[in-house]
Amino acid sequence: MPPLPLEGIRVLDSTYVFALPYTGGQLADLGAEVIKIEGPGRPDITRGGGLYGTFPDNEPGEDWWNRPSTYQLLNRGKRSLVLDMSREEGREIFREMVMVSDVVMENFTPRVMRRWGLDYPNLRKLRPDIIMVSNTGYGHGGGPYSSYPAQATTQEGTHGHCWVTGYPGDEPSKAGRSFVDFLSTWSAMLAIGSALRYRNRTGRGQWVDIGMYQAGVMFLSEYLMDAIVNGREGERIGNRHPYRAPQGAYPAAGEDQWIALSVADNEQWRTLCRLMERPDLAEDERLGSVQGRQTRHDEIDAAISEWTRQHDKYDLMHRMQAVGIASGPVLSGKEVHFDPHYRSRNFLERVQYPEDSGMGERIIMGRPYQMSKTALSVRGPAPTFGQDNLALLETLLGKPSDQVGQLADEAIITTVPTSGDPSPTLDPQELVERGQLAEWDPEYRKRLGI
Repeated sequence: MPPLPLEGIRVLDSTYVFALPYTGGQLADLGAEVIKIEGPGRPDITRGGGLYGTFPDNEPGEDWWNRPSTYQLLNRGKRSLVLDMSREEGREIFREMVMVSDVVMENFTPRVMRRWGLDYPNLRKLRPDIIMVSNTGYGHGGGPYSSYPAQATTQEGTHGHCWVTGYPGDEPSKAGRSFVDFLSTWSAMLAIGSALRYRNRTGRGQWVDIGMYQAGVMFLSEYLMDAIVNGREGERIGNRHPYRAPQGAYPAAGEDQWIALSVADNEQWRTLCRLMERPDLAEDERLGSVQGRQTRHDEIDAAISEWTRQHDKYDLMHRMQAVGIASGPVLSGKEVHFDPHYRSRNFLERVQYPEDSGMGERIIMGRPYQMSKTALSVRGPAPTFGQDNLALLETLLGKPSDQVGQLADEAIITTVPTSGDPSPTLDPQELVERGQLAEWDPEYRKRLGI
């Protein structure tokens, strides 16, 4: 097998929740040795804490902190080192790890790493070519918000996404759960690749300072340009488009089934009318331009809905795509697992867990890209808490076993969190009745063949 792209690169992943933990999971897929670092009393909240993910078969198990689905997705293929960084002994081990690593990732508020003496000026004294990646809400050094804690769910408001997300006349809306986190994930991937390339050419490392606020604003660029150049403020337009019509999500045959479509120009509009067997619409001069169709969008939507609700959403997609109209079925999370294209692209990968975990085989989301020369895959499950403490301290750092034992006795390292509670487990049918789940299928795993 050819070497993986990041084989030989060691990453210290001292990050929590979504953005950079998912970056670390992607780096592990690419062959990097990614070491997740957590505190004994501050495990990643995606391990439980009542907030994130579900347990396999809705069973927490005795080691509930190792089992939640969100933790498994974000941290696949990593190693685990538990260090109490609030104590100097823990910070000293971290410094030693820095000296034998290539990349350090952290997402504390700016004051934390400075207070610990682990900010970039201090880390480069330990290893001059180290690459450090910091991900904060508003970036380090400068600006009145730099010291503020933040999370993606609130930042969508501060960078303008909520203002243009939602329906006309309605309140601003979120674009999705933690949308900005994943913008930071891909920003970090690009930045790390660029920094490694720079180091290969110059022998020097550098500090990558990501502000999630800026990552979000960057993806709103067309609205910013329109406001600056034309003085137009963006508005909420629901599923519609400023330059295409008709566009939207329309009911298909079956309960709560939908098809999305977008018509690019006048020719596509006439083609859609032929598919719908509505020559009257094609011949209506009032609908012969994008502007005219936008003015009468509600009328067109009613006509399209009358047609789409008679047909299967996949059949409609194939018919429209065959004549060049962008369209696709609106899939639920469950339907994604059975979609033939997702399966053919191996986007949903099967991961086998150790027998003693009792988790069997599970499906993990892969990557949105493939490489022609390199077969990529999820390289294994997420690590258990402190799984690699001994191997990393004794083998990598060469510490004697009695010293490692003393660190364990003093709870500077551990394999069991000293705080936290499992996420609550509720009867799935009860969640459906509450409206927190759309559907519960007890035969789901069997239908997937696992």
